[in-house]
Amino acid sequence: MGESPLFASDFAPTCYWHDAVPARDIAGDGLPAIADVLVIGSGYTGLNAALELARAGRATVVIDAEAAGWGCSTRNGGQVSTGIKPDVDELVASHGETRARAILAEGRRSLEWLGDFIAAERIDCCFRVCGRFHAAHSQAAYDKLARELDRRPAGWEGDRFLVPRKRQKSELGTDAYYGGIVLARHAALDPARFYNGMLDRVLTADVTVVPHCKATGLAKDGRTIAVVTTRGTIAVSTVIVATNGYTGTLSPWLRRRVIPIGSYMIATEPIAPHLMAQLFPTDRVVTDTRRVVFYYRPSPDRTRVLFGGRVSASETDPRKTVAPLKAEMARLFPELAAVRVSRSWMGFVAYTFDKLPHIGGKDGIHFAMGYCGSGIAMASYLGMRLGQQILGKSEGRTAFDEITFESRPYYFGRPWFLSPTIAFYRWLDRRGTERSEG
Repeated sequence: MGESPLFASDFAPTCYWHDAVPARDIAGDGLPAIADVLVIGSGYTGLNAALELARAGRATVVIDAEAAGWGCSTRNGGQVSTGIKPDVDELVASHGETRARAILAEGRRSLEWLGDFIAAERIDCCFRVCGRFHAAHSQAAYDKLARELDRRPAGWEGDRFLVPRKRQKSELGTDAYYGGIVLARHAALDPARFYNGMLDRVLTADVTVVPHCKATGLAKDGRTIAVVTTRGTIAVSTVIVATNGYTGTLSPWLRRRVIPIGSYMIATEPIAPHLMAQLFPTDRVVTDTRRVVFYYRPSPDRTRVLFGGRVSASETDPRKTVAPLKAEMARLFPELAAVRVSRSWMGFVAYTFDKLPHIGGKDGIHFAMGYCGSGIAMASYLGMRLGQQILGKSEGRTAFDEITFESRPYYFGRPWFLSPTIAFYRWLDRRGTERSEG
């Protein structure tokens, strides 16, 4: 890229995390003819379900249309949250007070479970409970955060606290926000290292992992399900679909219920330690209250800024999204205007119409998916819970069980409504900022 003002000399349209932990391709023995369980999708959900089932003695096979870990499980921002998007009032309006509180508690449980799991399994993935600064893009957004804080469940008093605008730079070195809230229990990790550790444990548990093996059809005959793949046919008693943002035509019912959205990220070239200390003094991960989401953080070694967001309504070349991501980063942090970009990549997340994850079964096919861009803890946790449910364990029950998995008329898996929706949300975000500045 030479002396480009945008691209570093070593720029590559590849995932930053893969520099240290390249995506693994497994040379296995091929697809067996029979097994107890077939898991379709080798991301966090699929691997955690497989681990739970294999350790209980079930012969388990995991297949993936691409290499193991090819999807968003190794390409995300490494921000670990509770995974619950709607606020208390939204949840109460949709599900009632009791269920709303249970959903929020389930999100918190997923976060705690992941930290305990990583420690128990001794997975080296730079995991740390650093907290998240959720920044208000307008005064109205800050006021809403304050109201939500008053509605927090009993016992959560130490989990979060407000940071007014006058003290904002103690958390984040920018004047672009109107204060925010610190979510103290949220965490960070290196997603590729975490995935690599999960894959090692699954293989050690004698799970058969077959990459480059796309499921193309299935047929149920009594208690047996025959799954046709590009590498042969396998007969099993249980099928798990764990494809999230990569859900295809194998299950039209599931495809109508998840909305694939591209999430794009860049990594800067190395920046000076004093500048990193100025911009990220607390080393927290960061999100903001805009509807069109941006999220960012220091790299685990605090040498680069990793900056991501929803900047395209459809899949596009990661090179093309460098400019809008870099422009937004420079708007928030003018000190980074001259810093160039070394890596750019993307992955698909899966949103749902009610902004909640879902778990359950339909016609003998089990699933967990729809993490709405916050899936590291929740996808891992619900994968584990799904495994427990299949084993018939009472502890597998979750607050998401039996919640209707909604679709919409005329939606068949291609989100034709995404472009106008994102344009409208951007207008609302700008309008809120303009009102605060006015």
